[in-house]
Amino acid sequence: MITLEHVSKKFGSRWAVDDLSLAVPAGEIFGLLGHNGAGKSTAIGMMLGQVWPTRGRVTLCGHDVLAHRQEALHRVGAIFESPVFYDYLTGWRNLEILAQYTAPVTAERLREVIDWVGLTGREQSPVRTYSHGMRARLALAQALVPNPQLLILDEPSDGLDPEGIHEMRHTIQRLRAELGLTILLSSHLLNEVELLCTRIAVLRQGRKVFEGSVVDARQGQRLRWRLRTDDPPRATALLQAAGLLGAAHPGNLVELAPAATSDQVVRLLVQKDLRVFEMASCETSLEDFYLGLMEQKN
Repeated sequence: MITLEHVSKKFGSRWAVDDLSLAVPAGEIFGLLGHNGAGKSTAIGMMLGQVWPTRGRVTLCGHDVLAHRQEALHRVGAIFESPVFYDYLTGWRNLEILAQYTAPVTAERLREVIDWVGLTGREQSPVRTYSHGMRARLALAQALVPNPQLLILDEPSDGLDPEGIHEMRHTIQRLRAELGLTILLSSHLLNEVELLCTRIAVLRQGRKVFEGSVVDARQGQRLRWRLRTDDPPRATALLQAAGLLGAAHPGNLVELAPAATSDQVVRLLVQKDLRVFEMASCETSLEDFYLGLMEQKN
């Protein structure tokens, strides 16, 4: 559904995106991750034909975005950057007006998407009376109006409270499960990405530093242990001297040396008259993996 082939974008002397290749197959929820300024929005802008690549090829739904923009975006819905609405008009009227930029839409279709996003009963209220969560749902309704095969969502849960984030996650899961949509999701909420996405790509300073499944990302991390003693600095020094410590991290987290075992660690510390309160393995999260990538040198 989405193919980027060696795509780059240069603004002045700075490469915002540098040699990015991606492939998102049909029916997948794909996560695009990266720090502020990593190139996520620029990459999405090129997918939507709003930013012209310096070089490379972008294909959506089997059509080249640059050569055949209308055909490529015909079945694509998007939430890109901060959606803007006419606050003095109703949600319904906003959808009617915004739909005219792509194609005429029937009242039946508007009722369908309003129901899908959970705005039934408030569609005739002025948008100025909407909460932030309701505005987010209206933005999603706008993206669904053209009956898309592909959804591109740039920070769809940005600014939502925990209940709103949960509702947005549930809606995105339903869109994939019940309508079979392919979804590209850009987000800073790593826990949400972990719950929603099957595969991810991570950008750092405009370059792709990882692409693969969420499972592979988590399994590729070294196992960490939570080690609590009555003298952490001394425990760390003893383990280093014995060759049992691979790395130490904040929060009493340690990585063991490749050949070391947890029972060796506990035995050594007890022999050295240290009290060990906890030695427990910690499940590796997507956040651990992401932060590890961001800490790596270029």
